Amino acid sequence: MKAFRHLYAFASLAVILVAGCSAPHGEPRRGSEVLAPNEVLDFGPLFSENCAACHGPEGRGGAAIALASPVYLAIADDASIRKAIAEGVRATAMPAFAQSAGGMLTDAQIDVLTKEIRSRWSQRGILDAASAPPYMSKLTGDAQRGEAAYKTFCESCHGPFGRGGQKASAISDESFLSLVSDQSLRTIVIAGRPELGAPDWRGNLPGRPMTDQEITDVVAWLASRRVENPGQPYSATNHTQPQESTGAKRK
Repeated sequence: MKAFRHLYAFASLAVILVAGCSAPHGEPRRGSEVLAPNEVLDFGPLFSENCAACHGPEGRGGAAIALASPVYLAIADDASIRKAIAEGVRATAMPAFAQSAGGMLTDAQIDVLTKEIRSRWSQRGILDAASAPPYMSKLTGDAQRGEAAYKTFCESCHGPFGRGGQKASAISDESFLSLVSDQSLRTIVIAGRPELGAPDWRGNLPGRPMTDQEITDVVAWLASRRVENPGQPYSATNHTQPQESTGAKRK
């Protein structure tokens, strides 16, 4: 029995020695190297570390639109998606990620994000025979017509003048409008926010999809409601607060 124990110990030691000799002493084992941030080309960590905070885990939406929306991917081409990632969107919360624009990502990393967003989350035939409005319109919007289009297609959910309703939030809020671009508004109207239950341009009024002109006009109306200094305690839209009497004692 004692001889067997010695033999077992010797065999175990031999296995350890062989394993230890699989790589030269002092060199890292294969797969143990930590990549520099600009060398990471795996979509998972790239998206989770740079995009998920706003666009949600797996692109399902959050503070920003869902990138995993097949309708969104059907109307936005790769060039538009890549430009938004690389250059950001001016005057919004979307920053530039390209190193050439002051960000942290290389061109190769942005290419990975652009390619994988589409390959993972697009869906062939999602629009069927529908003729989708263009992602970027060449038409000129009219705010007055846009107000009428808003009442027809949007007011039932977002309430009068976009102040919010029982089904959806306020979209004419001055702070919200200061953080979203005209193109982002257009994208939301066309693609909807499926993660929030908001329909795309075909579902606001069943059987009556919005036209390119109506979408452009609604965006123009919303844009006209932006203010120069949003978020001020006493904006021009609020009543003046009563002043406390100088002779009154504070409690």
